[in-house]
Order: sequence, then C-alpha cells, then structure tokens
Amino acid sequence: MKKIHIFADSTCDLSQELIEKYQITIIPLCIILDDKSYYDKEELTPEEIFRWADENKTTPKTAAVSFEYAEKMLRPCLEAGDDVIFFGISEEMSTTCNVMRLVGADYPQGRLFVVDSQNLSTGIGLQVLRAAELAEQGKDAEEITTLLEKDRCKVRASFVVDTLTYLARGGRCSGATALVASTLKLHPCIKVVEGKMIVGKKYHGSVEKALLRYEKDLEEELLHADNRRVFITHSGTAPEVVTTIRNRLEELGYFQEIHETIAGGVISSHCGPGTLGILFYEK
Repeated sequence: MKKIHIFADSTCDLSQELIEKYQITIIPLCIILDDKSYYDKEELTPEEIFRWADENKTTPKTAAVSFEYAEKMLRPCLEAGDDVIFFGISEEMSTTCNVMRLVGADYPQGRLFVVDSQNLSTGIGLQVLRAAELAEQGKDAEEITTLLEKDRCKVRASFVVDTLTYLARGGRCSGATALVASTLKLHPCIKVVEGKMIVGKKYHGSVEKALLRYEKDLEEELLHADNRRVFITHSGTAPEVVTTIRNRLEELGYFQEIHETIAGGVISSHCGPGTLGILFYEK
C-alpha cells in the first residue's frame, strides 16, 4: 500500500501538539499588510493583525498559497509516488484547493486528492484528524477521501463574534449591519453552511455573556454529537471565558477529547478579536 501524507492549509487552526501527533503537514495561506505578504502562523500573530487593522481602519487582505510554494511542499511526496490528501478552506472562500489541483496535475508519479472541506478553522481540523485516524487504520487514500467528502456535511462549525467590524471591512457583511450590531451591542453567531458563512442568532449584551449563552444553546446538539472530540477555537477571547466554556463542556461528561485552539491569522483577520467557536461532528 502506498504511503499516505495528510496536508492541510493553515486555516485548519490545529494546535502544534495535534499537528505533530497526527503528522499533519501545514501549508500556510498568506496575509497582506501594506502590500507585503506574510505567511499565516509563521510570520504574523493575531495580535499584530488586530493592531494593524485598528491603526489602518481596514481588514488585511488574505490570499491562497502560491503555486510555487505549494509545489515545493508537495514535490517530495509526489515524486516518491506516495499519495497525498489535502484539506483546504471552503472553495466558496478561497482558491486554495484549485491551486493544489494544478500542482497535482504535474506529478503523475503520485496521487493528490484535494478535499474541499466546505468549512473553515477547526471545521477543517476535525476532518483532517479523522482522515489521519483512517489512514492509521489502513484505509487507502481514495477510500479516505470518499468517506470524508461524504461526511463533511456533518461538521457543525459556528462562532460568536464580538464585533462585525472586521467582517464588514472584508466585505462579508454590510457596514450598516455592523453599525447596527455595534450600537445595539449585538454579537451574532456566524454559522458555516454548505461552505458559506451565514448569520444565525444574535446575542445581546456583553460578549462574555453572549458566549456563555451560545454554549448553553448548543448543549442539546452537543449531547447528540459524535463524542470523539469537540473543539473550542478562539481569537482574543478573555481567558476566563474560555476556561468557563471548557469547564461546561467537561461537565457534560460526554466528549472523549476537548481541544482548545487559537485561531490563526487568516481567520482572525476576518472575524476580529473576541471571537469564539465550538466545533464538532454530528453523529
């Protein structure tokens, strides 16, 4: 059986511990500040992005990985005749998956399977870890890809944002909507549905209370989820709030693994500070 390598773009927001444990190779997307491009999670921190965005009253641009960089990363595996499975951010949001397909077309020796996660952040990460586990069980790359594409609709990814300012600056909601939300102290829940971000319930009051109500609203769904793992992924959220939410998930006594991860630069650029999501597979 061919050796299988699991790749993902940096928006999967997996912790370094999980990346190393499951031997995942990360390909960074790009963040553009003042016409200079930086590699996500390698050259910029979310804090630096927030500072730049607030000083310039705009949101950084983000871009797919370059063909040259992707080719450099994939070449050793494909030239060796190995199989590669790549998971990318939703094709509704980025051209990353298409770049990877173009790279794979130049290497007939190995097979490249590109999976459009139809998701973002650890909504991708959940799929990546499941693929790695299936590979450890001896399934081949084609079978793994088929299974993951079949079940990607079962990923539940949502997050509550402190402010819509960053999404508005990036053109993902109107400035008027962001202004109204700010004036009324509304904190929208953003859901990923069929690869697109949509606005769900809007929470009123402080962002801390909004996040606690968000977790409470999810509890019934969480108790009917795939219990193998759940992610808390956040960016610039008060540590005590993150701890409280983690404690609540632990008190459910349901999940085998509860992972806390920090959102990288691409996700942070669009969502802004004070964002937190709870992500999991439904059964």
